[in-house]
Amino acid sequence: MRENSQSMNLKGHLGELRSRLLKSLCCFIVITLALLPFTQEIFSLLARPLYACLPEGSKFLSVGVVSPIMGPLKAVLFASFALSLPFFVYEIWTFTAPGLYKKEKKFIVPLLISSLCMFASGVAYCYFVLFRFVFRFIAAFTPQDVNFAPDIDAYIGFCMHLFLAFGLAFELPVAVTLLSFTKLVKLEKLKSARRYVIVAIVAIAALITPPDVTSQLLLAFPMIALYELGLLVATVFQRRSQRAPC
Repeated sequence: MRENSQSMNLKGHLGELRSRLLKSLCCFIVITLALLPFTQEIFSLLARPLYACLPEGSKFLSVGVVSPIMGPLKAVLFASFALSLPFFVYEIWTFTAPGLYKKEKKFIVPLLISSLCMFASGVAYCYFVLFRFVFRFIAAFTPQDVNFAPDIDAYIGFCMHLFLAFGLAFELPVAVTLLSFTKLVKLEKLKSARRYVIVAIVAIAALITPPDVTSQLLLAFPMIALYELGLLVATVFQRRSQRAPC
């Protein structure tokens, strides 16, 4: 049975949701203010994969007037978003938990924790693996008559785009498990659609990664493996769900 013993009208629910969203926003602001003194360190950390592939002494260009400020600030905001994401997920969980059955809580809590871990894994994979190959590829194929010195704002935007893309892509096992658990899509159908999913993954990898085969494969192969992992986890969840009492 559901654990929420007190009924609450729609206005009360909206008020509670607003309160929790404001708490999450305050958490984001506090973390941002705490990270601002370390803006240079955060930007240097983000720029390290590119600098490793450039000649010694190379520097970024700044085409826009405010790019030297907005570029590093975007890096700080993304770091604040990543660090405040667990608190946001916790607030959403505490808002929805009273309306769930014990059986639902038992399976959703691991999914929430897994979603945070998988997002962090996707960002880490992008930073430590993909960037290493992408920037080496770009530097190797740059003509000798071209001075490869990216604009700071364009570089930050490029990194943020790939961080989000890989972070969300690594949520694939969680999405597959959730679809199966909520019975929106039957597990057997997810398994039978494997070939179509692989084609879709390759197409998505070609769209969201730089136009080189290495980058596309570095996203496509992990996503295919993660889809298979999602099917495996969904199978385990389904068996446990069938044995667990309501």
